[in-house]
Amino acid sequence: MSAAIAVVGAGPTGTCLVERICANAADLLDWPSLDIHVIDPYPPGGGRVWRAEQPELLWMNSTAADVTLFTDESVQCRGPIRPGPSLAEWLGGDPGRFASRPVQNDYLSHVFQRAVTTAPRGVRVHVHATRALDLTDIPGGQAVTLENGRTLEVDAVILAQGNGDVIPTGQERELAGVAGRDGLLYLPTGYTADLDLDQVPAGKPVIVRGMGLASVDLMVLLTSGRGGRFVREYDGELVYLPSGREPLLQMGSRRGVPYHAKTGYPFRGARPPVPRFLTAAALGEGPWTFRRDVWPLVAKELGFAYYHELITAHPSRSRVSWAEFEEAYAAEEWRSAGMRALIRRAVPRYLDRLDFDRLDRPLERMRFGDSAGLRRWMNGYLGADLERRSDPAHSADHAMILGLLSVYGVLAELGVSDPWFHGFFSYLASGPPGPRLEELRALAAAGVVTFLGADLRVEHRDRSWWAHSPTVPGGVAARTLIEARLPAPSVSRATDPLISALRDRGEAGEDSGLLKVRPADRRVLDRSDAPHPRRFAFGPWVAGGRATGGFARPGLNAPLFRHADALARLVLSEAVTTQIRHVA
Repeated sequence: MSAAIAVVGAGPTGTCLVERICANAADLLDWPSLDIHVIDPYPPGGGRVWRAEQPELLWMNSTAADVTLFTDESVQCRGPIRPGPSLAEWLGGDPGRFASRPVQNDYLSHVFQRAVTTAPRGVRVHVHATRALDLTDIPGGQAVTLENGRTLEVDAVILAQGNGDVIPTGQERELAGVAGRDGLLYLPTGYTADLDLDQVPAGKPVIVRGMGLASVDLMVLLTSGRGGRFVREYDGELVYLPSGREPLLQMGSRRGVPYHAKTGYPFRGARPPVPRFLTAAALGEGPWTFRRDVWPLVAKELGFAYYHELITAHPSRSRVSWAEFEEAYAAEEWRSAGMRALIRRAVPRYLDRLDFDRLDRPLERMRFGDSAGLRRWMNGYLGADLERRSDPAHSADHAMILGLLSVYGVLAELGVSDPWFHGFFSYLASGPPGPRLEELRALAAAGVVTFLGADLRVEHRDRSWWAHSPTVPGGVAARTLIEARLPAPSVSRATDPLISALRDRGEAGEDSGLLKVRPADRRVLDRSDAPHPRRFAFGPWVAGGRATGGFARPGLNAPLFRHADALARLVLSEAVTTQIRHVA
């Protein structure tokens, strides 16, 4: 009799799980005879977020060379390594290219199909293009109720839906009510590709709250997506030619600046020797306060990666050797007087010194007389960021980003998460392609974009939305307000019918909005923290799973692969202990 596993969700996370289950099946199943049921209304590979039906204007935020869903020799896991092409190798083109999301969908579909076609004999993958509505216990397994009327009986279920839709927050409902009463337009948080932007009026001011990746997609769809064009002048300057159908975007956020651009050059130096300081032993027993207990170790780790590259790759910019610096640095606490003195002595140029406060809040305590002054400052700030992120002379920045990736994985292993650090990580390491920030500069020069500043506040006043910031005096009014960010994850507000059913019966717990699982084996925990023997969950929407989201960089022993492999092996081992009759 065959074993059976259901994977709910067919996006990148579900695809990675299917690949790891297939790769490990021959080792762990004596027959092998296994049915894998993949459940998602969207085609497997891309799932909903990376579906093919999106505008080609929407790009990935990683270069093709930095994207893979295949294991390589760097991955430390018990299962077999099954190498495959990175996105760049699969495309056979420029490794620095930022592929469109439909192209990425094609790559992900290739990964899924290859996992299916290379699966061991006796392993069958069934795709169900529908939603899972509920899970119920049956002797020895689970019954999965599908929206198409079928019921699957399986030995184990892995939930891999990712962050789905949620009902609006109380504040969003309040703002929507205000908009309805006064004839205003309010677009709450959501995936930009899913928003109805046709209702955003042309030529009118629109307040955009948020300057992260969602705001970049919004900017693209409301400018180039409405017929505007970017051209390069004879002096190399990028200029925007309006179509007349774009709105006037008034943009602001907590920081008041967009995420830093992706680095535009390959990293040639030695991989930074991290992690070194951020360890379970150094942290000691919890509970921890992140900024007090964890951040000093994280910062020291990032500084170590940064100065290692600065001193070894650019020795003329340091007064000491790496060996001398390394010994002294390891002995000091982060931001201690001795550490600050060491950095001043070793790194003479102020701009070569790492300053996290300056990086995190560049507009902190800055004030301008008017929006024109802020626009000039932003023009210089964006230009400097583009120049720095494209110049290998600043490869220490790239090394720090590699250090961030390492730290992110270590924190996931330790079960430590913090909303501020997640935002800081995204701001430094997960920003938009450089060309998008160059387009933002051009839009500001053309008067299509106005920058509002930091610590943005939005109010309802005189039948309009009113936005103001301490960065500049006064404020701006508009009849349209768009929340340019993704909704915060929330099990309690999830609209996914399966999660809703489990939650409402107390069979799914919540931790800071994330689905609660037992860290050791990712078994779903109920409201009383009891683990379910046949239900598992995986991905960034799960507590402790932030490092397992998205894609992996080749050669970095990605947590996504290590954890997916461990879970696949665990679930396979559990499934073979009890095989039940099921619908194939």
